Amino acid sequence: MKKVSKTLLAGALLMGLAMPLTSTAADQEVVQKIDSLTRELEALKQQVKDSETRIRESESKTQETVSKVEQVERKSLGRWLEIGGDYRFRYDYLHGKSAPYWQFFPQAPATNPTGPVVSVPGQTQKLDSLYTNRFGLNLHAKATQNVSVTARLLMYKAAGAEDDSAINHSSGAGPFFADRAGLFDGTIGHVPGDNRLAVDRVYATWNNILDQPVWFSIGRRPSTGGVPSHLRQNNEKPGNGGVPALLVDYAFDGATLGWAPDIGGLEGAYAKFCYGRGFQNGITTNEGNGIHNTDMLGVQIVPYDTDIFRAEFQYNRGMNIFNTPVMLTGAFQGNTPSVDLGDIDWYGLDFSGKVKNVGIGHLNWFVDGAVSATHPNGKTVSIPTDNFGTVDSGAGLLFTGVPESKTGWAVYVGARYDIEKTGTKLGFEYNHGSREWITFAPAADDMWTSKLGARGNVYEGYIIQELPLKPISSYVSKAFFRVGYQFYDFDYTGSNNWVGGPVKISALNNPANAQMLTPLSNAQDLYATFEVHF
Repeated sequence: MKKVSKTLLAGALLMGLAMPLTSTAADQEVVQKIDSLTRELEALKQQVKDSETRIRESESKTQETVSKVEQVERKSLGRWLEIGGDYRFRYDYLHGKSAPYWQFFPQAPATNPTGPVVSVPGQTQKLDSLYTNRFGLNLHAKATQNVSVTARLLMYKAAGAEDDSAINHSSGAGPFFADRAGLFDGTIGHVPGDNRLAVDRVYATWNNILDQPVWFSIGRRPSTGGVPSHLRQNNEKPGNGGVPALLVDYAFDGATLGWAPDIGGLEGAYAKFCYGRGFQNGITTNEGNGIHNTDMLGVQIVPYDTDIFRAEFQYNRGMNIFNTPVMLTGAFQGNTPSVDLGDIDWYGLDFSGKVKNVGIGHLNWFVDGAVSATHPNGKTVSIPTDNFGTVDSGAGLLFTGVPESKTGWAVYVGARYDIEKTGTKLGFEYNHGSREWITFAPAADDMWTSKLGARGNVYEGYIIQELPLKPISSYVSKAFFRVGYQFYDFDYTGSNNWVGGPVKISALNNPANAQMLTPLSNAQDLYATFEVHF
């Protein structure tokens, strides 16, 4: 028994000694695993830290790239400058008839029994082919927030000529119409002249004044090609800087203050006050030269303006109207105002719109009416002659002889039918001016004379055919042909001329009704154009 007990005791001791050794080995294995995990965790932390560093560096580079792109965009022309324009080639066949009349002739010999007037028989006036080229360049620059500058440069000339003689001379007598007697400020680029690219308009505009729907604009005004004449020109409708074509078509220098409130039920409504200078007098002595600056004030109210319907009221007042503008070229080149004749008031209404889906197309329509009222100051135009001294013509502001105010009126209606599928547009227009009607539209795009200033009837029909080509330079880019015909039927003399009283065409064969300009009884213009807008 003792031997067995000793054996058991020895085994127990051996087992006791072996257990700590086994436990230590397991602990070492655990410690090794912990160390390994720790190292892996540190490595992962380092990887995360490296990733975060790379992300920050990437974000910094991205932000730097964005900043560089923004700087490039700010300097990019496309961000602050828009460029566009148009080119037009035009052919005109002009034919007219002048009635028998008496011509005022300052160079008449002293032996002339009728004085400084001569008898002129009725004649046929025509020009078989007049070719013209017109080029316009449009610029719109964003200068600062809410401030921009807009400009349009124009070149307009007759082929083979560097002046406007092709349309302002009659057969050995005077010009046909006052607004085509020569180029002058306000018509340059709108009447064929030379090949210079002249400034037609340039003005600065400040929008959103004091965060209100108010704008102020100053410079050479966008006062040509107004509604609804844009339809037959195949142009976009002028914005709130435009003017009604029946009252004004002239490149004024001046300013506008406008307001476009957001009024429920009056979509697109705005109103503006306009000022323009038509003639600038020079420095004079204390006594002066009797000539004042010619200025115009205007108020335009547009209570509704959408593609479907537009309504407009315009009032203008012309003050100190000159007897003749400063002629730069033409039969009266060098002429300058010698006397101001008084004031003129104009009132106009314009209604226009579009009726969609009429048959295979859309119908654009307009109805315009206007009234003119003169306020003469009694002054008349005196004309020097070679052999009869200075002759008082008796011609004042729309009167000859007795000074008196005159009221005239005009209507202008028309429509254009657009067939979008074929790009074809068919238009017809009619306008009538009364005996005493006078407008201020010498820059109108008509060869004979501004049709809207005619004292009588004018009929015009035209066809526009756009080419089915994809626009590239801008969304308004297009190319098209236009063929049209105008017929003028004059009832009285003096269309587009406020100097002197009008005379009925049938009463011209009388020396008491002598004319300075060659009076036409009727005129025709067959024209065709090829035009590109870009």
